Order: sequence, then C-alpha cells, then structure tokens
Amino acid sequence: MSTVTITDADRALLDLLGQNARMPTATLARRLGLSRTTVQARLERLEREGIITGYGVRLSDEYRGGFVKAHVLITLAPKSLPRVTAELNGIAEVRTLHSVSGTYDLIAIVAAASIAELDHLIDHIGALEGVERTLSSIILSTRIQR
Repeated sequence: MSTVTITDADRALLDLLGQNARMPTATLARRLGLSRTTVQARLERLEREGIITGYGVRLSDEYRGGFVKAHVLITLAPKSLPRVTAELNGIAEVRTLHSVSGTYDLIAIVAAASIAELDHLIDHIGALEGVERTLSSIILSTRIQR
C-alpha cells in the first residue's frame, strides 16, 4: 500500500475545487500562483492516486431549502450492517450514511419533500430488517457547510 503525499499546494487546489469544481484550470493556476501545466499535472496525479474520485454539483440554498432534512440515528441488530447499508443505499432520500461509535451504529442524513414524506421515510427505515431502533432530529438550519 503506497502512501500518498499531499502538499500545501495540493490542499489549496482541493479547497478551490471544493468551492467550484468547474473552475477552469487557468483560473486555478492564477489563484494558486502556479502554471496551468503544473495545475493540470497536479489534478491528474490527484485523480490517479484516488484523492479526487469525482466532481459534483453543489445545489443552491433555495433549491435545498425545499427539502425537510433530518438526522436519523440507527441502532442495528448484530451482523446486520451489510444488509442494512445495502438497503439504505437503495433509498434515494438517504443522502449520507455514517458509521459511528457510541450508542448508535449509523447516522443517516435524509431529505424529503415534506414532513409527511419524512415521517413515512423514517418509518420505512425503522421497519428495515436488522434495524432495532431509530432516533430522529429534524434539521432546522445549516450554520456551516464546506
């Protein structure tokens, strides 16, 4: 297993891409004080080494504001993690799934179009085979997102 070395310039490049993944290479180079060729080579290396695995879309606050979001803490029955993870992966409203330490085994970040749909979604998650218990908290606002 090889160790990937990330430089300060790589971190600065990744930060700029996090702000806008479609930023042109020439703009990235200008902001970083590097040549376009150097930035392109760094991007190719970061992709090849698996640091950059893809580029995504950042949705506007206005669009995202149309969803009701919640954290769903999930306690699992023994040995049910693979099955429950696979089932949650098949539910489009599950946006993120984290394995965590402590009382709960997983935290799912979910988004639904309405409170009624969120209620149905949480009931659906709770009814999955291998899920013993859930605890949900509706997200009122997001104070920091990077």
